[in-house]
Amino acid sequence: MTIKTVIDTNVLVSSLSSRSVYHWLIEFLFAEKFELFITDEIILEYEEVLKAKYSAAVANNFLLALKELPNVHFTQVYFKWNLISDPDDNKFVDCYIAAGAHYLLTHDSHFSVLNTVKFPVVSLVKLQEFESILRAK
Repeated sequence: MTIKTVIDTNVLVSSLSSRSVYHWLIEFLFAEKFELFITDEIILEYEEVLKAKYSAAVANNFLLALKELPNVHFTQVYFKWNLISDPDDNKFVDCYIAAGAHYLLTHDSHFSVLNTVKFPVVSLVKLQEFESILRAK
């Protein structure tokens, strides 16, 4: 079974640098060890944050690579669930639900409210847990 995943911006940014202890996530993404689901809204946020954290060149090159990977899928969201009080975070939850993803990777505490939602069920994981899942596969 292929692992379908949505990645919050904070996780992506913390794993992009080759010096990061979390860089394995980017390596696994490029090695097609899991599927990543994104939307246009998510790409725009990735771009904005990566440009601020790194540079326009790094952001553009990374996003271009993302768009070329066969395991990265653009998802169309038809319904906004508004399950999180922070509207900027809802796009990740909406993508997760629309894609039928298995995991939403985040370190953002705003998402913890999802642990109390009975429907739709959203499986939140942190990087360490996701690494164990991927290595066990």
